[in-house]
Amino acid sequence: MTTLLLVHAHPDDESILTGGVIARAHLDGHRVVLITATRGEDGEVEAADAATEQPLPAGVRSEELRQACAILGVDRQAFLDYRGAGRGEDAGEAGARSFHLAPLHQVADRLAVLLREERPEVLVTYGADGTYGHPDHRRAHAATMAALDLLAAEGWRPAKVYLHAIPRGLVRAVVAAAGANGIELPVAVAGMEGTSEDEITTQVDVSDVLDRKLAACTVHHSQMHPGIPLAAIAAQLFEAAFAIERFTLARGELAGTRPETDLFAGL
Repeated sequence: MTTLLLVHAHPDDESILTGGVIARAHLDGHRVVLITATRGEDGEVEAADAATEQPLPAGVRSEELRQACAILGVDRQAFLDYRGAGRGEDAGEAGARSFHLAPLHQVADRLAVLLREERPEVLVTYGADGTYGHPDHRRAHAATMAALDLLAAEGWRPAKVYLHAIPRGLVRAVVAAAGANGIELPVAVAGMEGTSEDEITTQVDVSDVLDRKLAACTVHHSQMHPGIPLAAIAAQLFEAAFAIERFTLARGELAGTRPETDLFAGL
């Protein structure tokens, strides 16, 4: 059994960005391991509690993640148990536990422990820009690459390391469609640059598991309730925007004609 391991920053990232490849890997008989840096309760609240500007009760987003993992077919999910960067608590004890402020070597060491246990053939995380610039996403990228360097020095490396990518053309299309439908996008999404199309090496068609991906997204009720822009976009544009998941191969060898169509191609 080959293993796909993903490193994400918050609950819901796994479903929105990589839910298709997770579900596809599970159905194809691969082991799927998800590492999530934070539990999400310290981030911004997008649902009913947003009006109170209070964090969600402890465990809400962890439970949403548990449900999403069950839908997608995740075999193991582990938290690094840092705080998210969403509420501006960057001082004192809160700051010391913030993922994006944690010492890089510390995060890399924690990740390396899990990588030694799993030794995945395929690993997925964000690109250096964190897909849309979120500091936790950028930290996940840097820490993952640092952990891989530690293990490479010990003589082990995965066969393939992929970085999630959204092509610039798709970003422009989504922004235009949102504007045409009167949807106000979050600032981070509206200002996202995206990845140059010529840098994208791998495109995985996940249309056959799109129903699972959408179901996993919607169990993140605190982030995806019908009143927020992302949910509205999902309802109108989900198939067009999310039926293909794209990646850049950062380490390892491409298999076959570019773009690849399978993260496990050549293994």
